[in-house]
Amino acid sequence: MGIRVIKTAIAAIVAIYVAHYFNLEPALSAGILAILGVEVTRKQGLTKTASRFVASVLGLGFASIIFVTLGFYHWTVAIFILVSFPIMARFQLKEGIVTSCVTVFHIYSYGEVTTGIIWNEVCLLLVGLGSATIINMLYMPNVERELMKLREAVESNYYQICYTLAKTLREPTYVWSGEELLDAHRDIEKGITIAIRSKENQLWSNEGYWLTYFEMRRQQLDTIGQMMEMVARVHGQLKHAEPVAELLEQLGRDTQSDVYVGEVRVKLQELAEKFRAMELPKTRDEFEIRASLLMLMHEMNRYLDIAKRYKKRGNTDQSLLEKSNLTG
Repeated sequence: MGIRVIKTAIAAIVAIYVAHYFNLEPALSAGILAILGVEVTRKQGLTKTASRFVASVLGLGFASIIFVTLGFYHWTVAIFILVSFPIMARFQLKEGIVTSCVTVFHIYSYGEVTTGIIWNEVCLLLVGLGSATIINMLYMPNVERELMKLREAVESNYYQICYTLAKTLREPTYVWSGEELLDAHRDIEKGITIAIRSKENQLWSNEGYWLTYFEMRRQQLDTIGQMMEMVARVHGQLKHAEPVAELLEQLGRDTQSDVYVGEVRVKLQELAEKFRAMELPKTRDEFEIRASLLMLMHEMNRYLDIAKRYKKRGNTDQSLLEKSNLTG
């Protein structure tokens, strides 16, 4: 927000000075238009500036016809609003409604419609919205470091979650607060928001690594929730739980590794085969625990499937993911 305020101040003062230089009246209106034109991302700046300019020119046309035909009265302003606003909304020009009103009210204050007045208003639009667009294009804060910190935080929390689940399998009475899960959810959602903004600042690039990364972690968070539910059902100690706990610990380590190896998946398949070769459960409790462990292993496989699926998406994203620790 601090950067946007600074950019808005610069855009406004530049617009006012330029308007003064070209003898546009009132010059302060160029500053108002510049304030309205500053946006969060470059793409938003370009698309919304175009929308505002088109809407304002249309508004000038509607207002000129209405004022010349019906006169300059307060109620004709209401007529202008009733006629122009629905049309602008219909053609996806809502962003330009306010800027349109700025220019139309200027015409109303003059009490006449002339070519010179219309040209003055168009020039004010070009100067005000143009200044905002130029400032938008010149500088946008680099969020790479912030995204890296969020990634490290998410992976650290996933590591802790896997180790906590493994500990719970070994000690069913262990009580976990779930703080890491909440922190991971918060950081993932924040990462997605920043990644979307970062991608919209890349006008000539279609790289979406960070958005892909955090979307992957978001989907994996759902599987972690299912894993927690399966672990909660293991209400007693059983020797079958130990190899699953070891795989959970390895999954936590792999989350922070540099490459996707798939070793956990192979071990999960081997462990599933061992479970099938074992004797059938002799008690209801053993049956329920073993069933929960099998479901837990299924969710671990799904967790790995998500990473593998995202890693293979598109040539551009794939190369980025392989370079940037997108692993289990």
